[in-house]
Amino acid sequence: MKIVKGYTRIMLLEQNMFSIEQTSYQEEGSSCRVSFILLSFCSVSFGAVLFYFIKVLLNDFGPWTIAFLRSGAGLVVVVVIMLAFRKPFNLRMIPWIPMAAMALINTAIPWAFIGFSETRLTSSMASILNATTPVWTIFIGMLFFKNVSTKMQWLGISIASFGLIVLLGVNSETIISVDVIGFIGMLTASLCYGIGSQLSKRLLSGYSMYQITFGTLLTCMISSGSMAFATETVSYSDLISVSNIPMIIGLGAFGSGIAYILFYYIIQNGSAEFATMVTYLVPCTALIWGYSLLNEEITWSLITGLFIVLGGVFIAGRKPRTVKAASMEQLAE
Repeated sequence: MKIVKGYTRIMLLEQNMFSIEQTSYQEEGSSCRVSFILLSFCSVSFGAVLFYFIKVLLNDFGPWTIAFLRSGAGLVVVVVIMLAFRKPFNLRMIPWIPMAAMALINTAIPWAFIGFSETRLTSSMASILNATTPVWTIFIGMLFFKNVSTKMQWLGISIASFGLIVLLGVNSETIISVDVIGFIGMLTASLCYGIGSQLSKRLLSGYSMYQITFGTLLTCMISSGSMAFATETVSYSDLISVSNIPMIIGLGAFGSGIAYILFYYIIQNGSAEFATMVTYLVPCTALIWGYSLLNEEITWSLITGLFIVLGGVFIAGRKPRTVKAASMEQLAE
C-alpha cells in the first residue's frame, strides 16, 4: 500500500512539474531565443570587428588611445539610441562609484591590455585567449562570490588550462613559440572581463542596460583618455585619416555601443556566465578575418589549442540537473 501511494505521489509530481515546466518554457522560450540571437550578433560584432580593427588601428594609435576613441564613439551611439527611444538617463540615480570601478575592470583596463597584447600577438591568438573569459568568470564566481563549484567545472578549467599550454607552442628549440608578455596580457584582459561580469550582475542590478552602457562608456572614455593624454602621442592626420575613421566608428558603434547594450541585456536576462559565452563564438569569426584580411598564419597548434580551450569552456559551463531529481525524491518519501 505504501508503495502504491508513493508511486501515485511520484506520478502526480511528474504531471505537476511537467505542466509547470511547460508554461515556464513557453514564457522563457522566447527570452532564451532572443538572448541566443543577440549572443550570435555580439560574437560577429566582437569577432569580426574588435580584433581586426584594433590590429589595424595599432599602426597609428596606442592602446589607450584606441580605448578612448572606441569608448567615445560608442558613447555617441548610445546617447543617440537613448534619445531616439526616449530612454531616461537619470544621471543622479546612477551609482557612479560602483559604476566607475566596474567600468575600469570590465572595460578600460582589458581594452588597453588587448591593444597592448595585439602588438605582440596575432589577432587570431588574441581572440582564442579571449575565449577563456567564461572560465575566468566561473572561477572568480567560485573564489570570491561563493558560487557552488562542481567536478565538471574543475574538469573544464583543467582542460582549458591544458589548451593554453598547447597554444604556447612548447618545443625543444625555442621552448615557447609565442610572445609570453603578450600571452599574459591577453589572459589578464580575460581575467578582468570575468571579474567585471560578476561585478556588473551584483553592483548594477536594478538599472537599465542603457544606463549601465552609458555610465560604463563615459567612465571608460574619461579614464582611458587621461591615460592616453599622459602616455601616448596622437597625430591629427591619423585621426582624420579616411581609412581610420570608418574603423573607429565601426569599433565604437558595433564593438562597443550596440554590442555592450546587448551584452548587459543578456546579463540582466540570463547570467554572467551565459553573457561571457560570446567569447566562445568569437574565435571562429576572428580566425577567418585574421587569415583573409591580415594574412595571419593558422597553425596546427593554434587549431588544436582552440578546440581544447573551447572544449574546456563548454564542459565548465555545463550545469548538472540534480535539483529536479532531488525534489522528486523528497516529495516521494
